[in-house]
Amino acid sequence: MVTLTVNGQKHELEAKRTVRDLVVDLGLGDAAVAVELNDQVVPHSQHDTTTLNEADVLEVVTLVGGG
Repeated sequence: MVTLTVNGQKHELEAKRTVRDLVVDLGLGDAAVAVELNDQVVPHSQHDTTTLNEADVLEVVTLVGGG
C-alpha cells in the first residue's frame, strides 16, 4: 500500500497503481478530469502509464455544469 494525498485528503492505494486506477477508484471513471501530480499536469494520454508512488500529492478536478 502507498499513501497519497488527493485533494488535500490522505488516500491509500495498492502499490503499482496508475493515475487512471485512482480516477476509477474515486468514482470518476469516465468523467472528464484534470490531474496534477506533484505540481505537474498529467496529460490524459498518460493516465494509464503514470504510476503513483508513496507520498505523491495529487489534485483531481472534474467539470461541473450548472448556472
